[in-house]
Amino acid sequence: MAALVGSILAAVSLVILAGGILLQLFTILSGAVNGSPENQFYFLEASNIGNIPGARNPSRWTFFAVCGAANGHNADCGNVVPALPFDPPRNFGTQTNVPEQFVGTHRYYYLSRFMFAFYLVALFFSVVALFTGLLALCSRLGGYLSGLTTATALFFQTLAAALMTAWTVQARNAFRSNDQSAKLGVKLYAFTWSAMACFLISTILFCCGGALSRDSSSSGIRRNRSVRSNRSTKRGSFFDTDSQRKVKDDYS
Repeated sequence: MAALVGSILAAVSLVILAGGILLQLFTILSGAVNGSPENQFYFLEASNIGNIPGARNPSRWTFFAVCGAANGHNADCGNVVPALPFDPPRNFGTQTNVPEQFVGTHRYYYLSRFMFAFYLVALFFSVVALFTGLLALCSRLGGYLSGLTTATALFFQTLAAALMTAWTVQARNAFRSNDQSAKLGVKLYAFTWSAMACFLISTILFCCGGALSRDSSSSGIRRNRSVRSNRSTKRGSFFDTDSQRKVKDDYS
């Protein structure tokens, strides 16, 4: 029974893990895919920035490109750039009318760059966990191995989510302090943090499934030992009784 429950937990973990990977893909493909629903996703939108030469108004920062906006969707996206940094002077090619918080600093550049790297590392380990999770359906070792790989994905996903929150919130405040409008991308926020929650739940369920499978195996071993012990006791009792009969026959 415990083994069956462990397999069910592993199956539930796989479903939740797959959901987290899907949310990751929605985030990572933003800016690289122009179709729906990807054209609705962005990290940060800045508007009222028409006084910045060369800037789209509004401008949206996605995972791979800086885009404009039309009818609520991403439009007129720039070149797809791996590890796209958030750095308005670099993104717009000018420092004119750019908030002073972005000038002469590399803080936002490195925050966004490391976010990009951690997100890809989290995706790698989550996909590995998805394959090892198939072993968790029938193996205690598979459950613990999947729990370990999912926990690794959780670690890097948490780092990516924290860095994403740091640079987007600080950048929004910087634009607003410069009398320019800015807002956070609610959908990518939800995807990023929800993926982290999926990995957390999946890690716990994988480990619980492995523990239940272990208890089931231990119970089976104890039962086998008990059966063998009882058989040995019965054989010993038989031999003792037989020897007692022989002694009685000798005296008689």
